[in-house]
Amino acid sequence: MTDVTTTPTYGESPRSDAGQTRLRSGGQILVDELLVHGVDHIFCVPGESYLAVLNALYDSPIKLTVCRQEGGAAMMAEAYGKLTGRPGVCFVTRGPGAANASPGLLIALQDSTPMILFIGQIERQVRGREAFQEVDYRAFLGPLTKWVTEVDQPQRLPEIVSHAFHVATSGRPGPVAIALPEDMVVELAAASLGKRYQTPEPVPSPTDMERVEDFLRQSARPLVIAGGSRWDQASVNLLATFAEVYAVPVAASFRRQSLFPATHPNFIGDLAVGSSSALIDYVRKSDVILLIGGRLSELPSQGYTLLQIPCPAQTLVHVHPGAEELGRVYRPELPINVSPRAFCKALSGLRSVRVPERAAHVREGRRIYEAWTDEPTVVPGDFNLGAVICALREELPDDAIVCNGAGNYAIWVHRYYRFRRFGAQLAPTTGSMGYGVPAAVAAKRVHPDKLVVAFAGDGCFLMNGQEFATAVQYELPIVVIVLDNGMYGTIRMHQEREYPGRVIATDLTNPDFAAYATAFGGYGERVTATGEFMPVFRRAVASGRPAIIHCVVDPNALSPGQSLSAVRKQALEAAGRR
Repeated sequence: MTDVTTTPTYGESPRSDAGQTRLRSGGQILVDELLVHGVDHIFCVPGESYLAVLNALYDSPIKLTVCRQEGGAAMMAEAYGKLTGRPGVCFVTRGPGAANASPGLLIALQDSTPMILFIGQIERQVRGREAFQEVDYRAFLGPLTKWVTEVDQPQRLPEIVSHAFHVATSGRPGPVAIALPEDMVVELAAASLGKRYQTPEPVPSPTDMERVEDFLRQSARPLVIAGGSRWDQASVNLLATFAEVYAVPVAASFRRQSLFPATHPNFIGDLAVGSSSALIDYVRKSDVILLIGGRLSELPSQGYTLLQIPCPAQTLVHVHPGAEELGRVYRPELPINVSPRAFCKALSGLRSVRVPERAAHVREGRRIYEAWTDEPTVVPGDFNLGAVICALREELPDDAIVCNGAGNYAIWVHRYYRFRRFGAQLAPTTGSMGYGVPAAVAAKRVHPDKLVVAFAGDGCFLMNGQEFATAVQYELPIVVIVLDNGMYGTIRMHQEREYPGRVIATDLTNPDFAAYATAFGGYGERVTATGEFMPVFRRAVASGRPAIIHCVVDPNALSPGQSLSAVRKQALEAAGRR
């Protein structure tokens, strides 16, 4: 059985009898097809290789966000895909532009996010000569995408764009890249308009759901792990109802915390870098694991040690929209090839049978979570990020969107902030630095009425901090919290663990980030102590401008549970014993 999900309509359809036969440039055909498929927003860095497309966008209702670097543009498109479930669309120029955009493709690939990257390309007649900025995109971007192609004939654009949207959204979502030769987008052609893409939505069979129910009835210690993509708020709500009725605890996979409300009594935490040992032990003791949407990849699986490979000791029910993922690492007792949306809807059809004897099991998991997150640990220095995040979780509304890139600072965010709604978290499972600021810009473009906060380390921020200028240009009052400890903290941690005291290549000399904000026309303040933070944060929000709060962090405050000096001491002691 299969349902079909049809994308909603945005703006006016370009379909008309005249549009079927009149000559249009390749650029105009492309823009008309984007409208057919519901595109309402494009992120780009302009390039001479696709000027004809920009010209067609001039008269289009599609919103355009012009970015300062292609990596930021691609990450914005990826964040759009996460927030909406529809492909984020990005345009960049050839060669260096495409190379700069490639990190966004990797994020979309590993985070299972629908995205389409259009790349300006050299003219068709000079191929193979290593022309100016010539790149073979099939070879270059093949490993980073679900599909890469190049359009040779403008009349084929409706076919190729349609296929791109279907590939990006079907099964396990992911990125597609399409190269657009410069002469192709100016060539005139007659092309019929396509039809809006549809995402097939298979549903679980009755037999599969009966087996799921049987496993749950017989289980003393079941567990749901929620991850991946193709969720929405309705499926999150259905999962919460199921968890209550069947007395099943729910954990979130790495950087997927908005898939279940942290305030719910059945939520027991997230499987991530720095998860509590008590939670890891709790998962290992489970007898039935219902893995919905996720892959249980390296980080949430604690380096592939959480479950035995290939045959877990637990009864594993693996629900995933990509058939290729079922049995790829873990051999499930029951593989179900459907999306989380379809599966959660099917869960609501199970018989409502309460299992009161499992209530104690749920309470045990909840106690583990609350003990781990209620109170911030004491850290070296005057600024305690854990205390700041605990204050923010009381201050921010439920629908606030919290973004971050990568670095040790993110451990505090994931541990202490309590995500309460679907779509409240934008964070890359790839561990990509430089993601938080572009993601925040995209979030504010998509949801202008929501409060958007980005966390970034000093190293992380300066990888895409130039997109703060984009926030200023479009008057997007995001709040960026920069944690400045003067080093690449995660790398220093590993350095001290492996080569204690031999510090090289990890120290940073940073600017005044508050002055950086004001130089762009935003709001900036500097914070050196925990008690200063909340008044500054409220002033930043009240300013109505894009803001940066520059927080000075003691470099010894490595993580919530360990200082840098302690890591070095342990490594030296271990070396001495050897």
